[in-house]
Amino acid sequence: MRLYVIRHGETTWNTQARLQGMSDIPLNENGISLARETGEAMRDIPFTRIYTSPLKRAVQTAELVAGERQLPIVKEDRLKEISFGEWEGLSCSRDNYEIPSDSFEQFFRDPFQFTPPRGGESVMEVCRRTEHFMDELLHELKNEQDTVLLSTHGCTLRALMNYFYQDFTPSFWRGHVPPNCGVSIVEVKNGTASILEEDRIFYLGESDI
Repeated sequence: MRLYVIRHGETTWNTQARLQGMSDIPLNENGISLARETGEAMRDIPFTRIYTSPLKRAVQTAELVAGERQLPIVKEDRLKEISFGEWEGLSCSRDNYEIPSDSFEQFFRDPFQFTPPRGGESVMEVCRRTEHFMDELLHELKNEQDTVLLSTHGCTLRALMNYFYQDFTPSFWRGHVPPNCGVSIVEVKNGTASILEEDRIFYLGESDI
């Protein structure tokens, strides 16, 4: 069984370094282009199931990658992005920093010590909900020929991958936020998971998987 875990394409809020979280922001034109190119490069991958966060940017990405495949796209709340609560929509760019906290950078530097704002989630809470989802998915999928696409978000993608790493340290981010339409690939055989690729970019002409 193989899992392809993709971060959604670019949005306007991405370009403005705004915290999107659970805000329902669609892809911008470049994001649509990236997802379409990624889908074209992945056209020969024999997906048997597709799951997506119900947020527009992830759904659009799943649809564009799915292309002409006649597969249902299942919306799954546990694949939503981390909630930033009352900070959603605020910019975290150095040139236009709007977050009313000096400790926000801890989200990237030491994420399991990050204190979420009012109405927000901790990184551990995201890991727990994605863990429950992954437990159910792997229990349900018994056929080693299953090939599954999961369309999600930056922090949630890292949490899904952390299911396999079990690394609750500052290295959670693996050095950086996943790129838009970056794909991580996991193979599961006889109950053993192997991480084949992380943050693979398919829209630069690489299509040999």
